[in-house]
Amino acid sequence: MSGHSEWANKKHRKEKSDAKKAKYFTKIGREISVAVKIGGSADPNLNTRLAAAIAKAKQYNMPNDNIARSIKNASGMGDKNNYEEVVYECYGPAGSAFVIEALTDNKNRTAGDVRHIFEKSGGSMGTTNCVLFMFDRLGVVVVDSIDVDLNALEEACILIDGVQDFKQEENTFVIYTEPSNVLDVAKALEEQGYKVLSSQVERVPQNLIELDESKIENFEKLLDKLDDNDDIQEYYHNVKY
Repeated sequence: MSGHSEWANKKHRKEKSDAKKAKYFTKIGREISVAVKIGGSADPNLNTRLAAAIAKAKQYNMPNDNIARSIKNASGMGDKNNYEEVVYECYGPAGSAFVIEALTDNKNRTAGDVRHIFEKSGGSMGTTNCVLFMFDRLGVVVVDSIDVDLNALEEACILIDGVQDFKQEENTFVIYTEPSNVLDVAKALEEQGYKVLSSQVERVPQNLIELDESKIENFEKLLDKLDDNDDIQEYYHNVKY
C-alpha cells in the first residue's frame, strides 16, 4: 500500500523549528531517565527500554551529551523528579480517536491540561477503554526506500523473525513487528545495508478516518497544542493526515 509518509509528516512536525526540536529533546531526555529507573540499569545492553529510548534519541539527532546527561540524572546524580506513566483516551474533531501517552510528576495537572486542550478544540477526554481498542500496540520500523529494490526488501522482511506485516509509503517502507522484536528487526535490516529511519513501539490505528477540509485547520491546531505540552511524550490518532 502506498501513500503519504506518516513518518515523514510526524518527524517534520517535531523538527519544524528550533524551539520544537529543543522541546522534543527534553521529552526524549525524560523518556531516557524513566527507562533507566524502570529498567533498573543504565546499561542499554541490559535494559531494552533504555536501548529503545536511546535509539529514538539518535534517530532525531539528539546530541550524545544530552543522552548521557539524561542517563546520569536517572542514576541519582541529577534530577530528582519522579515521573509516572499515564495514558489518556480522547475524542478529537469529528469524533476522531486519540491515545495520549505522558510522563508526569503531577497527574492532576497533566489530566487537566489534556482535558483543556481537547475541550478548546471541540473534543473531549474519554473514559478508560473508550478508544484504546481501536489501536494495536506494535513495533514499527521505518526504512528509507529511496533507490531500494523493494522486492528484495520485502523478501528480507519475510525472512526476518518477528516481522508481522509491511507496507510501502512515500519514500519509506514500514514494517510492523511484535513490540518486543522491534529493535531486533531494525538491527537485522541495518546489517543488510538498509537505512532505518525509525524503530519504536507505537499504537497503530486499525482504521483511518478522513476529515472535511473545514476541520483540518482545527485539527492541526490541536496537534500543535499536544506538541507544546511538556508532559505529553507521544500521541496517536486515527485521522488520515
